[in-house]
Amino acid sequence: MADKILYGRSGGFFPTFERRPGPVKTNMHYCPGCGHGILHKLIAEAIDDFGIKDKTIIIAPVGCAVFSYYYFDCFGISVPHGRAPAVGTGLSRANPENIVLSYQGDGDLASIGFNQIIQAANRGENLAVFFVNNAVYGMTGGQMAPTTLPGQKTQTSPLGRSVTNEGYPLKVSETVAALDAPVYVERVALSTVQQIRKARLAVRKAITNSIERRGFSLVECLSGCPVNMKMGAREMNEFLDNQMSRYFPLGVYKDIADSRDPLTRPTGIFEPAQVRELLYPVKVADGVSDSFRNPSRIFQSERRIKLAGSGGQGVLSLGHMLATMGKLRNFNVSWLPSYGPEMRGGTANCSVVLSRDPIGSPVVDRECKLLIALNQSSLEKYLPTLKRNGILLFDESNGRCPEQLEQQVVYTLPASDLAKQLGDLKYANSVLLGAVAVMMCDLFLDDEDKADFDRVFEEAIMDCFHEKEQVIKANIRAFYIGRENARCIRNPNAE
Repeated sequence: MADKILYGRSGGFFPTFERRPGPVKTNMHYCPGCGHGILHKLIAEAIDDFGIKDKTIIIAPVGCAVFSYYYFDCFGISVPHGRAPAVGTGLSRANPENIVLSYQGDGDLASIGFNQIIQAANRGENLAVFFVNNAVYGMTGGQMAPTTLPGQKTQTSPLGRSVTNEGYPLKVSETVAALDAPVYVERVALSTVQQIRKARLAVRKAITNSIERRGFSLVECLSGCPVNMKMGAREMNEFLDNQMSRYFPLGVYKDIADSRDPLTRPTGIFEPAQVRELLYPVKVADGVSDSFRNPSRIFQSERRIKLAGSGGQGVLSLGHMLATMGKLRNFNVSWLPSYGPEMRGGTANCSVVLSRDPIGSPVVDRECKLLIALNQSSLEKYLPTLKRNGILLFDESNGRCPEQLEQQVVYTLPASDLAKQLGDLKYANSVLLGAVAVMMCDLFLDDEDKADFDRVFEEAIMDCFHEKEQVIKANIRAFYIGRENARCIRNPNAE
């Protein structure tokens, strides 16, 4: 007589758990009283009943959640601690047909990954997030978690959590529900049969929202960790129902999915030729052959350049254009910009190195051969980095030539004033490049390279702004205005 199975393993699970280490391949490894096995079952049943196994991706980061790949017969990705929402966002947006489930514990979601989950929720990503809250770091030995209850003892709070010292437990569901974008937030408990039935409905509702592309859903599941809390299964359930549920009230915090239209986002570009064109724009200038080398003697040694000025003057773009000019003439180049608070009105700077040989370091903090300063504070700050026989080029609109210079060569022009006459201060960088051309032609370049400097500048501008014809024209005009106005005001070598 054949056996008749009335209630068997869900089709959302593997028939046998071959990925599970050890000889036992039929049962889960979770401890009695742990909620992971219960939540696994609820999710697996929903995946099977909805017929979405081939479209479902379960993302599990660090923690007990990571073992989900032992059991679920669907696609799965293990990600770094707290990063499930970021990976889920990519999977959901790359293919809107994906049903993306994020399975995270409290140490993962509410601690290192809290900003990730809040931002994904605020964007309304089409994710179903299952948040297992067991009030403790379960896998790593029972340390205090962001959701540990006041007075609860853990490995790192042996006297009990102090709200005056460690603060209050983090209420994730309430926080997420307060955002505009999420469509469904509910807190359930994996304790009694009655509570598990409510959890089953919540799991299915969240997954249904993802199938219908309604947006972000979060189901917080209060769960036990009997080993770390040193409780039996019955005690664990009583703890959930009598203590955790008191601090983390169960119920629906938000449910507006029916009022939201299915998410639609711009269609991605996946055609290989179009992607290649976007990533690697078509060259706008012929450039030179791979064997080309500028003959002027100056290029036989490494050129180390420092550029500095105020944020908004185009300092970083100036360095980028110089580096691009070097690249177009087969130099090894490096461009190292300096970001940070100085970009907001203070001194911004970058370093450019050009060399025929490999570059040892992109940092130019001493022995600078050319200093380009766009304001007085930058001039004073970086002048000590200039070599004794180096060259200074400064914008006399914003500074004055220092008196202590002895052997340095000095070029100047009112670059900012000229740029303003062109209609925008941002063209000061190209004006200064015109002055660089004058300096190079005066001091270093052979006749053949003098004409090439202007040519490579125009190629670099087209390379940097290849889709902005008016910007290209304005920068080329600024360059030649700089050429007309630059002048040498000190050259000890000529005296």
